[in-house]
Amino acid sequence: MCWPGCSGSALALLPLLSAVVSVLTMQLAIWGLTYATSIAINPSVQFIVALLGLGLSIDYSLLLVNRWREERDKGADNREAVLRSMRRAGHSVAFSALIASLGLFALTVVPVSFIQGVGLSGLFIPSIAALVALTTIPLLLASVGPRMDRIRLHRRTTAGPGRMWTRTARTIVARPKAAALMGTAILGTLCAFGLTINIASPISTSLAGGGPAEQGLRALQHDGFPTGVLTSVPIELPAGTDPAATAATLRTLPDLHGVLAADIPAWHHSGSSVIMALPDHEIGTAHAGTALSQLRGAVPHNAMIGGEQVQSADVTHILSTWFPALLAVAALLTFVLLARGMRSLLLPAKAVALNLLSVGAAYGVLVLIWQHGYGSHALWGIPATGSISPFVPMLLFGFLFGVSMDYEVFILDRIREAHDRTGDTPASVVEGISRTGRLVTSAALILFLALVSLSSSPDVTIKMMATGMAAGILIDALVVRTLLTPSLVVLFGRANWYLPAWAARLLRIKPQATGHGDHHGGHGTDGTDGGAHEDAHPALSRHA
Repeated sequence: MCWPGCSGSALALLPLLSAVVSVLTMQLAIWGLTYATSIAINPSVQFIVALLGLGLSIDYSLLLVNRWREERDKGADNREAVLRSMRRAGHSVAFSALIASLGLFALTVVPVSFIQGVGLSGLFIPSIAALVALTTIPLLLASVGPRMDRIRLHRRTTAGPGRMWTRTARTIVARPKAAALMGTAILGTLCAFGLTINIASPISTSLAGGGPAEQGLRALQHDGFPTGVLTSVPIELPAGTDPAATAATLRTLPDLHGVLAADIPAWHHSGSSVIMALPDHEIGTAHAGTALSQLRGAVPHNAMIGGEQVQSADVTHILSTWFPALLAVAALLTFVLLARGMRSLLLPAKAVALNLLSVGAAYGVLVLIWQHGYGSHALWGIPATGSISPFVPMLLFGFLFGVSMDYEVFILDRIREAHDRTGDTPASVVEGISRTGRLVTSAALILFLALVSLSSSPDVTIKMMATGMAAGILIDALVVRTLLTPSLVVLFGRANWYLPAWAARLLRIKPQATGHGDHHGGHGTDGTDGGAHEDAHPALSRHA
């Protein structure tokens, strides 16, 4: 295993060690959460926590190790290299983990226990990954880092800017409009498909191509039963209601295959009784028809309609109603934190907007692969589902919006650091991308592969979740952070670094001393250039 910044040395073991400790700690924290709260934690959360924890732990550790190597190559001794790594990269790790944690925690605003459980669990993923990385990695680097760096598979290279990413950055800086148009076209096309998303439970024909469930479905269809009987609807009738007469009335509804009523003790309790409605079409799916609305309009007063799919339909309505609130809370929290950390209003607004577009593009990939079936059958042997599971879009937003912000913080931190030193925006973009491009892409690839492995789960909903997250991570790293982020920073120029005095007061940011006066530089809160002296800490480090 050879991580970027490790140059094939034994240092590659440090991110893996940090990841193992992080994932085990996360699982222990979630186990404790089940006793501390009454909110249910879905078993599938364990898989998501393990894979995301693995990816984020490696991301944070790589950032620290890469910066330590960079400082060592500049001539710093081991102790000073560790201190500089913590002072610069360490603050970026802590800041990005805070944003990612709050993005996931925002899921708790939704009044659905499953979603709240995921939000509470997600709070531990970035925070524990950052805590472990910020404690174990510096300790190991300070003690055995140099010795491990000498154990390597091939000739050591310096941790300087990557040649390929330097050329890429220079190309983007030279043609920022073309890069921005290309990135916008890709995101815009995928987001257009994302707008056609149909949120509903997958139909039964989206089951895997073999197994007992699929065999049972074939047997039912062979005997003349529609697939709607798989979503039969139990109806509890109040005392004094004749179940046989009610069943006879409901059988006249056009979208019902039949109604079951039995005069046996198991179907009666304390005067109330239960009958079972069998719809022609599956309740809760994209092709449910009007059976549920017909039942609700025809059952007697005080009768209660239940069933898993009926509950799923109600939850879908709740999720759709609360999704704008989730979006607003996550976007507002992220904007405020980034504005304070970056001493800018435009940069955080751009970051939030690009993150929303990135999530929309991930929705587009979900629609293409699962809703329309372009790839679901070839990859998993599953035909087009015609819809996306109700929980997937909201969970996908919570995870992607929080986690993908890591890459934005890593890149903008280096760009801001270079700008504070030189005051030259285009040169700062080249330095920032050349220093972080390989790291961000490699980290995204690690997380992408981890999520691809999750898609091997037999559950279609988990497959959708893994597919959307994997696509979102890859789109974010290759399109948003490689094309749009650097090109827009170049196009915005001085406006990137402008922070009005009223905003600085509102965010409780002290005015920064005047630095370089390069014509590319921005304005600080006092109306002067936003640069700082060369030995000043990066902006995110001071205010995160």
